[in-house]
Amino acid sequence: MTLAMTDINDIKKLYFKKGLNVAEIMRKTGHDRKTINKYLDMNDFNLVLETPERSKRGSKLDPFKKTIDKWLEADKKVWRKQRHTAKRVHTRLTELYGSKYDCSYRLLAEYVRIKKKEIFSDEPKFFLPLKHLPGEAQVDFGRTDFRENGTFYEGHHLNLSFPQSNTGYSQLFKGENLQCLEQGMINIFNHLGGVPTRIVFDNASSMVSDIGKNKYRKLTEHFMMFKNHFRFEAVFCNPASGHEKGNIEGKVGYHRRNYFVPPPEFDNLDEFNKSLLTELDDDQYREHYRKNATQHELFQADLKALLPLPEVEFEPALVISKKTDANACITIHKGKHRYSTRPSLAKSNVFVKLTADKVIILDQNLNEVVTHDRLYGDLKQESINWILYLGQISKRPTALKYTGIYDLF
Repeated sequence: MTLAMTDINDIKKLYFKKGLNVAEIMRKTGHDRKTINKYLDMNDFNLVLETPERSKRGSKLDPFKKTIDKWLEADKKVWRKQRHTAKRVHTRLTELYGSKYDCSYRLLAEYVRIKKKEIFSDEPKFFLPLKHLPGEAQVDFGRTDFRENGTFYEGHHLNLSFPQSNTGYSQLFKGENLQCLEQGMINIFNHLGGVPTRIVFDNASSMVSDIGKNKYRKLTEHFMMFKNHFRFEAVFCNPASGHEKGNIEGKVGYHRRNYFVPPPEFDNLDEFNKSLLTELDDDQYREHYRKNATQHELFQADLKALLPLPEVEFEPALVISKKTDANACITIHKGKHRYSTRPSLAKSNVFVKLTADKVIILDQNLNEVVTHDRLYGDLKQESINWILYLGQISKRPTALKYTGIYDLF
């Protein structure tokens, strides 16, 4: 029996996080023992394809909004624990209007959530000091420019920090897509020899496809695979609530000021990232800003709490299907980045594997056709492997001067 990734996620959470045994999970989920054991033993969640979809719905609440608004406005004079919940509003509307009120609870709850935010947004807020346990981490990106082989990039540095010890690591990338996020985290996991137990993220669309009622996050399929493969708990901040991951917010700026000023210049990004991890090891020997110990001493508790690395390596790559044009090229990034395949694949379907730094074209039999360096930025760009077009050029020699073949020499 094949389960959806959300069901697999629930099974793993019940077993690893809540400590339920297989029999208890069977009763709770309705799945049989064989299926549950299959997914508990699964240690490879590498990606094949994903096609997330979002539904659209209209609103039938307009005739009732005036009444709802009146009730919620009156709540400003009431103790907060006796204010209307969405459920109570739904019940009162049913009692008041009877069959004339035929709106779904989901529709009503979404409107109440938005209206409450509007009405009570001026109420004073305070932030509780948070306690961080060993092995828990926070992740975020920051903007950082750099030059590789003389080429300028508006780049991004991925940051992972352990608030308990204030220890942090960073990796530099040309973008901040999901492949960069996963590759950077894998680099850091491998460097540390383990995986944080709990990681706090923001609500980037690469990870969260939708935020529903009760702040439920619908995770993208590939990020869910990544999370399940490494078995960490993923926690997401409320929108516009940077204080919920204050440690990493500070660490983003610290890494930029201390390791990326002036903008770094190097020949190879992979080699730079390896050396950066070693440099950040040495940064631990500073005194903690509040505790009477060095970050290195405190970090030992974080290291001890880490989850073991999975036995099977995870490939942080997204695979999509594309149709080539008459020039045997495909485009990604909203049509701005164009990549060649080979002439025989013109106007045909191919698979495209995207990693943080490569675009790999595969034919329908999953044989590799050509590999390109991945393009970044919002300007229109193209990467053409002219070697694969030599056969066609030889048949049309007058077209030679209009190609990029001379750039190869």
